[in-house]
Amino acid sequence: MIEEILEFNKAFVENKRYEKYITNKFPQKKVAIVSCMDTRLTELLPASMGLKNGDAKIIKNAGGVISHPFGSAMRSLLIAIYELNVSEILVIGHTDCGARYTDSQKMIEKMKEHGITQNNIDMMKYCGIDFDSWLGGFVDLDDSIKKSVELIRNHPLIPESVMVYGLIIDSETGELSRIV
Repeated sequence: MIEEILEFNKAFVENKRYEKYITNKFPQKKVAIVSCMDTRLTELLPASMGLKNGDAKIIKNAGGVISHPFGSAMRSLLIAIYELNVSEILVIGHTDCGARYTDSQKMIEKMKEHGITQNNIDMMKYCGIDFDSWLGGFVDLDDSIKKSVELIRNHPLIPESVMVYGLIIDSETGELSRIV
């Protein structure tokens, strides 16, 4: 796969197809979006919102969840606010999310099938990793989005002037519904 990517990239650069994507590091619409890494959303999410390259900072992870107040997603939001002038944050979950019903115990079994030892798993537990909360999914999509929104809104380093909203996108049609 990497060879195909590099071959395509060489032609992309040689033919200057990058020119239509040129912008700067500042999001033109001053918005940051936290959303899921689901492949269906790669083009659908920005297209359904009328966003083009350079309009928004998009932070993607499994489930579009802010799982820790000092994790990488929150760090990215803080940088977006204080270094890149973001003034609005949208947390956007989606229908039919694969991370929704993730079972941490089944994932641990798959890890073992791929050669991860019980010793390594035990070491992670010893270091304080709660696999159920770290790798587990969520049952209620609305509730998951609301929890992430509240975590951001109540974070001690997020200024009150930053507006935070929660939405759901239909992963087939792109229809957005505001929930908070």
